[in-house]
Amino acid sequence: MEVRRFRMVTLSADIVILAISFLTVVSTRPASFSGYLPSHGLFFVSLAVIWIIVSLLNGKMYRGKIVNYSAVFSRVITSNIIALSITALLMYSLREYSYSRTVVLGTAIIATVLELIAGSLYIAYKKANLHDPAEYERYRKVRKKSEYELVNEVTRNGINETRPPEINPHIKAIIEEECGPEMTEAVIGMTGANLDQRTAVLSTTTIFNITSLPRDNYNYIINLHRINDISRLDRFLDAVNRKLKLRGFFFCCVETKDQRKERLLKKYPPVLNYIYYFFDFIIKRILPKLKLTAGLYRLLTRNSNMVISRAEALGRISRAGFSIRQELLTGNMLCIEARKTGDPIPLNGYTYGPLIALPRVGMNGNIIKVYKLRTMHPYSEFIQEYLYRIHSLEGKGKFRDDFRITSWGAFARRVWLDELPMLINFFKGNMKLVGVRPLSRQYFDLYTPELQERRINYRPGLIPPYYADMPGGLDEIQASEKRYLDSYDKSPFFTDTRYFFRSLWNIFFRNARSN
Repeated sequence: MEVRRFRMVTLSADIVILAISFLTVVSTRPASFSGYLPSHGLFFVSLAVIWIIVSLLNGKMYRGKIVNYSAVFSRVITSNIIALSITALLMYSLREYSYSRTVVLGTAIIATVLELIAGSLYIAYKKANLHDPAEYERYRKVRKKSEYELVNEVTRNGINETRPPEINPHIKAIIEEECGPEMTEAVIGMTGANLDQRTAVLSTTTIFNITSLPRDNYNYIINLHRINDISRLDRFLDAVNRKLKLRGFFFCCVETKDQRKERLLKKYPPVLNYIYYFFDFIIKRILPKLKLTAGLYRLLTRNSNMVISRAEALGRISRAGFSIRQELLTGNMLCIEARKTGDPIPLNGYTYGPLIALPRVGMNGNIIKVYKLRTMHPYSEFIQEYLYRIHSLEGKGKFRDDFRITSWGAFARRVWLDELPMLINFFKGNMKLVGVRPLSRQYFDLYTPELQERRINYRPGLIPPYYADMPGGLDEIQASEKRYLDSYDKSPFFTDTRYFFRSLWNIFFRNARSN
């Protein structure tokens, strides 16, 4: 009842704020109300509908998700940017050029500012009240875990090995001189007795300092400079790989995007800190990921002080031929130890584009490109095996605590935007409408050999049997696919038709959506 009342109040407040913003912008225009209200009335109604729908889907009006200032700013800003983008795209598609861009953009900006102020006041009011421990415990069980919690779980997961206390004193002295006693303890605690005479300790951002190391085979390379400042990071990691012997170790550190956000929000006073972070987000995270602005970003920053997520850092290292061994958060850094297991995987094209082609097992066991909108951090595809090792699968066959998914990606998955590009596969003919899901090689290898052999005799589908049966785990997913294939062998058309409508029913009325 309280959740429903909260949504009704926020829904009404959102409409009022949007109307006030629209009228405020219109009042500043030369033609004023008499000129803009009749011509822009339809625009306002369209924007309001899209605004409310996106807000509901993205959790902006959900009480359980608006729990702190960070949640207010992230949900309001992402919801409003998406709503404005959809409205602008709709106007462009319908060739509606008569609307004033000042009115359109001004309405969205003013509404966003007013919503941020209202949300901040609401959080301030809630924080002034006593919290019910039982209510917080329920929230703690369903909320998304923080990066600190996830890394600490990995640390306790048995990945860290107990190392003997014998440490090369010369190497320890070099590390302490470079980064101080606290960081030294963290480094030594992770690397331990593996630091021998064939260890190189550097603090560098240049490939030259790696390639000019005197030896060709090292047992351990430690780079104490954070990788955020390495301009050609992939080539740098490839150079490290070439200097290490097989099964050799590499240690590095990174300031993750979550750590950077926390640092910036503490650096500036309330409200101003989120305004600063908003522009930092645009400049540091959006500009370098767009082809049109990536060159300008490199010119202005020389790729120093890059914003790198935990998933991207681990993915870049894994792509370079390493297996992640340990992670540890210390100070404002994430320390990573990896082990060389092979040669680097070649990069194919642009790694930050919004449309990605994922290698999946198709008919006859051939690897096909499955097109999707990017919903994960860049390089996430390279740590699927690591994620399975540390978190395994949850009931729905998805990875538990999948930190690779972005905030935008979580929203896109809820409304199936990420699946739309798979229509390319449908028209190319390597996928059909209903069928078994196209799997990655790692996921495919988890299936029983019998089902592996059988499922490659069929074209994969856009809508898998999962949405019709809603199985709970990997064994149930395999059983679901087997039932579908048994039925399909007897009556292909009837089976696909039945599974199609059952899937639609579950999707729309039983919340069978991607997480």
